[in-house]
Amino acid sequence: MQYELTILMPCLNEEKSIAFCINEAKEYILKSEISAEILVADNGSCDKSVEIAESLGARVCHIKEKGYGAALRGGIEKAMGKYIIMGDCDGSYDFLNLDGFVAKLREGNKLVMGNRFLGGIEKGAMPFHHKYFGVPFLSFFGRLMSGAKVGDFHCGLRGFETEAARRLGLSCPGMEFASEIICKFAKSGARICEIPTPLRCDRREGKPHIRSFRDGFRHMKYLVKVRKK
Repeated sequence: MQYELTILMPCLNEEKSIAFCINEAKEYILKSEISAEILVADNGSCDKSVEIAESLGARVCHIKEKGYGAALRGGIEKAMGKYIIMGDCDGSYDFLNLDGFVAKLREGNKLVMGNRFLGGIEKGAMPFHHKYFGVPFLSFFGRLMSGAKVGDFHCGLRGFETEAARRLGLSCPGMEFASEIICKFAKSGARICEIPTPLRCDRREGKPHIRSFRDGFRHMKYLVKVRKK
């Protein structure tokens, strides 16, 4: 590995917010003096996302297989850091304050999950039905099916050891990847912990990539398969 840390951002048409996220990550790297890279896993953007990312010094890898999970799996394979901290590049996550994740990874935790309910959710940052029904229910269901003691299964900001993640055999192409990586780390017996993570209103001006009922069903379908195994 050439770096201690890769900050990995999956990207699909994020020209309105990607510069903000990369600049936050660059400021974090500068102030923390950590050896790190910023890696954008582009999933076929047709706007100026790639151009902006490269102009700001981020490394871009192009992932042809479509889907949130596919982009992240591709990014994990291309990462040059001992650790990865992944986060959406829509501006909803704070890339300026990653010390908690890095500290927990250095302590030997293989997966460090953010928890938005502990960190605080800015008004308007999460739809009512996600905040009070969808995410709490799916997180409860995830704990029940996998045994993973994680309070927020769907926080998009999380850190993990790169080589440990590569050994998991991750395969989900869609949003259910968020559940898959937790379940497989838990099944491997890896140390997992959570830290408070604030959620901000995103800076994206278009429609969100998530589709509540479709993606929720895919998470449940995956978790039931985990339980049967």
